[in-house]
Amino acid sequence: MSGLIAFPAPAKLNLMLRVVGRRDDGYHLLQTVFRFIEYGDVLRLRVRRDGVIARLNPVPGVDEADDLTVRAARALQTATGNRLGADIDLEKRLPMGGGLGGGSSDAATVLLALNHLWQTGLSRKRLQALALPLGADVPVFIYGQSALAEGVGEELTPLTLPPAWYLVLTPPVAVPTVRVFQHPELKRDSEKVKIQGFSVPRGNDLEPVVCREYPEVARHLEWLNRYGEAQMTGSGACVFAAFADEEAARLALAACPEGMRGFVARGLDVHPLHGLAEGFDG
Repeated sequence: MSGLIAFPAPAKLNLMLRVVGRRDDGYHLLQTVFRFIEYGDVLRLRVRRDGVIARLNPVPGVDEADDLTVRAARALQTATGNRLGADIDLEKRLPMGGGLGGGSSDAATVLLALNHLWQTGLSRKRLQALALPLGADVPVFIYGQSALAEGVGEELTPLTLPPAWYLVLTPPVAVPTVRVFQHPELKRDSEKVKIQGFSVPRGNDLEPVVCREYPEVARHLEWLNRYGEAQMTGSGACVFAAFADEEAARLALAACPEGMRGFVARGLDVHPLHGLAEGFDG
């Protein structure tokens, strides 16, 4: 499709996720470590002169009005008074309900890319503020580097993490985030931990609930645990384990039982579009 420009929307992993409290408005207080990986969706965008935001391909199960990519583009239009529009083509590679941040990453990529293409000039901090109403995970993709996230996910502190390759398994179920956080058995009183250097304590407070409700997640996690400390990312369903090199991760993927699916990806220290906002960061 002529004129479309491709932009990556990488997945994220939660290397640790703790629920440390709950606000009066029902939002949960978290402590989590985000890391991007070199695998994700692809957004192809084309600037329009008529101001229309048009989705070129449907996303199964997602109405256009609810599509985070469309909402992100319209939010940027409204915030800046911009008169340009955009065609949006989404190549979906990340599973929905997988805990890999696919929808959030897609929205962030649209904000970063259109802020650049439209030359609307919003700083990274302003883009993060615009991103938060779209979803708690969207700001970290704008932030663009490995981070400790606290609060409801908006308080971000940069982290330096050791190199790693990851095997990510994708159980054939979609886990609704809201259902997990509303579950009466969810642990909501974990102690905050202090992260020092490369040391990130593992664990995901949502994992026990998801494993009880979704046996396929538990089965994938049990198999992957033979390669080390495997855990779930986000609210599931995907599970992952870290490896020292690509070869070891690919050997593990090749050994998966029939019917198990997944992919291998390198950990990223910086979002591939991080530089797009630098010109507006003054």
